[in-house]
Amino acid sequence: MNFYGSELLTPNVKESDVARSIRKGPFVDPHLMKKVDEAVRTKSRKVIKTWSRRSTILPEMIGQTFAVHNGKKFIPVFVTENMVGNKLGEFSPTRTFFSHSGDRKTKLKTAPKPA
Repeated sequence: MNFYGSELLTPNVKESDVARSIRKGPFVDPHLMKKVDEAVRTKSRKVIKTWSRRSTILPEMIGQTFAVHNGKKFIPVFVTENMVGNKLGEFSPTRTFFSHSGDRKTKLKTAPKPA
């Protein structure tokens, strides 16, 4: 059995009793996994460009840098051990937060007046 397969199950638990994600394993786009395998095999540190935000980060990806598309541009994401199990898209925000409009008003009210 592989690391992500049914070996996580205890002998008295049927495969139909577990969640689909445990039974099927983590999802990684095949084209992305192909690029990761090639980079690991050649020990390349080249940035891997991807649009696949839905792919799960696996232990094989640790140390690789991905350029994850956020809808407008590619955000560099260096994969560390703590990221394993998360999705690539979690580290490439799609929205830009400026500030709440109330913050601007309170700053103007509390600003010292010129003498």
